[in-house]
Amino acid sequence: MDTRTFFLVGLAAVGYFIWQAWQEDYASAQFPVATEIFAPVDGINGGEDVIEAVADTNMVSGDPTSERPGELPTATGEIASDQRSDLAEVIIQSDLLRVHLNEKGARIDSVELLEYSRSIKDPEPTWLLTNSGERFFIAESGLAAAQGSMAPDHNAAFAFIAGESQLSGRRDQLRAVFEWRNDGVRVRKIYTLLQHSYVISVSHEIRNDGATEWVAQPYYRFQRVALPTPSGFISNPETYSYAGGAVYSPEEKFEKLPFGDFEDFVAENYKRTITGGWMAMPQHYFASAWIPPAEQSVEYSVAIVKASPERYLTRARAPTERVAAGSSKTLSAQLFVGPKLQDLLPEVAPGLDLTVDYGIFTIFSKPLFAVLEFLHGMVGNWGVAIILLTLLVKLVFFKLSEAQYRSMAKMRKIQPRLEVLKERYGDDRQKMATAQMEMFKKEKINPLGGCLPILVQIPVFISLYWVILESVELRQAPLFLWIHDLAIKDPYYILPVLNGLTMFITQRLSPMPGMDPVQRKVMQALPVVFSVLFAFFPAGLVLYWTTNGMLSLAQQWYIMRKVDGPKTKEAKA
Repeated sequence: MDTRTFFLVGLAAVGYFIWQAWQEDYASAQFPVATEIFAPVDGINGGEDVIEAVADTNMVSGDPTSERPGELPTATGEIASDQRSDLAEVIIQSDLLRVHLNEKGARIDSVELLEYSRSIKDPEPTWLLTNSGERFFIAESGLAAAQGSMAPDHNAAFAFIAGESQLSGRRDQLRAVFEWRNDGVRVRKIYTLLQHSYVISVSHEIRNDGATEWVAQPYYRFQRVALPTPSGFISNPETYSYAGGAVYSPEEKFEKLPFGDFEDFVAENYKRTITGGWMAMPQHYFASAWIPPAEQSVEYSVAIVKASPERYLTRARAPTERVAAGSSKTLSAQLFVGPKLQDLLPEVAPGLDLTVDYGIFTIFSKPLFAVLEFLHGMVGNWGVAIILLTLLVKLVFFKLSEAQYRSMAKMRKIQPRLEVLKERYGDDRQKMATAQMEMFKKEKINPLGGCLPILVQIPVFISLYWVILESVELRQAPLFLWIHDLAIKDPYYILPVLNGLTMFITQRLSPMPGMDPVQRKVMQALPVVFSVLFAFFPAGLVLYWTTNGMLSLAQQWYIMRKVDGPKTKEAKA
């Protein structure tokens, strides 16, 4: 059996099992809509309990099939009347982000990524955070007060301070200011955007003009529903990319919190106290992360909101803050909302680049992406860079592949003699095997010589597969002619057909000793099967496999021709 074909069959099986796991993890059950579920948190004032709302009345609304929130004013800086309440919505916009804010909780309703359209056919910006639709995903923050006192949580009514806000313009720093007052305490919640940045700075400026000390605990949260099942699990890369919760610590590094395990996490009262960490909810190509100050010791936990559909919540509780009467204090954190650009993420927070999920092959994938990025810098085309990277990988493993193909060429050369042995010994498998081994020993053929070299190469090939699948840099990147987006399937199926032809010719060059007629027919059908399978894969992946197949075929043909030498009459055993 051609080892490359064997590897592809294994890859298809792994893809099928991944899809099954995705179905089990993310096909969440439906629950009745809940308006509020409460969970107690640790006391912050002499053992008194703080009550944090795990869910609020902001349920999924609008068209359930829509990925976009309800229509909001499009003019930057405009304040619109919210038809659901008397609170206003505000838009703050930089060159990269458009952030929709609400006076309710001074919270973020949604965030648009202005540099990333939904698709080539739909130029509208991608909505990464949205408070409605089947992709409900929100980032919340607030202050929880000790029992018997008041503090502005994510449901409190704030007032937008237009005079101190800078929502648009040519300034490098843009900001929106909201204010909350109660019993001599004033809290200003300020969102700050910088041009050329996907980081939103969120700060609480507290002024206590009351007669007593004021105590509160900052918290930050993500809520989201599981992503909808992609239409066509093979063709949509979201099927294979991790989407769930995550926590990072300098000691434990990147810890995944899959939605399918949330019930276990809740049952086990999952908590992590981390200094210098962050929490995130990554998905294919994009991620959102709450990043507290590095010096803070923050407690991270999870919860499930029994809504329809079910929501998954991760939260971070910062240390308790005490503001003496007549004094003030500023609390801050950062919210990253953007693409998983691998040269940008480490600058935002340590370890944030781990949201680009290469899994166990990270040790190979990161260097491969670095080379791919370098090649792209030289040629200016990600598709051509993939071709050049595949060529470089083949050159690195040339000697291993040469040993593999030499072994296959020798096997092919003695194929007529093996057929004679088969006729001679019939169904006596023991004698047949003994005679084969004697022939292999005499001709200096290692029967495993065609398999062992490929085992060394498999980790690198799978790593390159994940590089192409995970890299947002390839999203909507063209190759040439008919391929305008390497992240979606080939619209005319030219690459899958070329790959099938390459497999067919490779089979003709590859010996299949000891294979019965049924097995042989199955093998002969594989090029057609994989042509159909690859018709639904992203074009970048098929480009990689086709290029690799063509290079392997050329190398195999050249080596076999050298081993076979001048055509002579085959000697009979």
